[in-house]
Amino acid sequence: MQIILHLGVHCTDEDRLLKGLLRNAGDFRRDGVSIPGPSRYRRLLLDAINSLGDGTPSDEARDVLIDAILDDDPEQVQRLILSHENLLSMPKLALDGGVPYRKLEQRLATVRQLFAGDEIEIFLGLRDFATFLPEIYRKTQYPTFEAFLSGADPMHLRWSQVIKRMRAAVPDMPVTVWCNEDTPLLWGQILRDMAGIEMSRKIIGSFDIFSQIVSPEGMRRFRAFLKENPGVNEAQKRRVMVAILDKFALDDAIEEELDLPGWDGAYVDMLAELYDEDMLEIGRLPGVTLITP
Repeated sequence: MQIILHLGVHCTDEDRLLKGLLRNAGDFRRDGVSIPGPSRYRRLLLDAINSLGDGTPSDEARDVLIDAILDDDPEQVQRLILSHENLLSMPKLALDGGVPYRKLEQRLATVRQLFAGDEIEIFLGLRDFATFLPEIYRKTQYPTFEAFLSGADPMHLRWSQVIKRMRAAVPDMPVTVWCNEDTPLLWGQILRDMAGIEMSRKIIGSFDIFSQIVSPEGMRRFRAFLKENPGVNEAQKRRVMVAILDKFALDDAIEEELDLPGWDGAYVDMLAELYDEDMLEIGRLPGVTLITP
C-alpha cells in the first residue's frame, strides 16, 4: 500500500488540506485512494508510537492498525492518506532543546516499522520562521517567547536541516514540500499530488484558498477567465492568479502582524531572506520534491 503522511508543519494548515481531500473522497475512492476521517487514526497512531518507544512492533501490528483506520476493504485500497501535524511533536515541544522537532528521527523510524513493507511518502508545508515562531508560540503555555525558544536562535534555524534529518532517518521515504506562503497558488496541485492523480483532472475546491485572499470581484474575473479558456494549463492559471492578486488581494487576509520585542522590520526581513535562500537549498536535496508556483 502507498501511505501518504501529511505532517504539517504546525501553523500551516489548520486541517484545510484534509478537509479539501475529504470533499473529493468519494471520487478518489474509485481510484483506490482512501481518506479516512482524523478521528480514526490520530490518537491511534500517537498511542502506537508512544507505547512502542524504541521497541519493535509485533508482526500483526500493521494489519491491526490498517483495519482500525480503514472503513474500506484494505484489499481495495492502493493509497492511504493520513494528515497529522502532531505526529512529530506537540506544539509545546516543537523547539524542545532548541531543536525543531527534536524527536522526528525516532518517530519516523517507528512509523517505518509499524508500516513495514508499505511505500510511505511525506508531505510537508513549510513557513517563514518570522511568522512560524510567533504563531506556534501562541499555541503554547510558555510564560515568555524566550522560554519557548529553549535557546534556539531564530537566525540559525533552517528547514533544510529538518528535511535532511528526515532523509537520513528514513531514506526510503520521499519528501514533498512547499512554502505555506505559496499555498493559495498551489492548492490544486497539492491536493492532486497527494491523491496521486493527474494534474488535468477536475476536483472540488482547487481554488478554495485562493478565493479567501482575493475580493469577490477578483474571483469573478478569475472564473470568467477559466470559462473563456477551458484548455489553459496550470502555469498559465498561476500567472493569471498572480495578476489578480496584484489588483484584488484582500490585505487583511495576507498581512500578518508581528509583536515581539526586538523584532523590527529589518530583523523580520532578514529572516525572510534566509528562508528564501533555505528553500533553494531544499529544492536541491536528493529525494525531495519542492512544489513552486
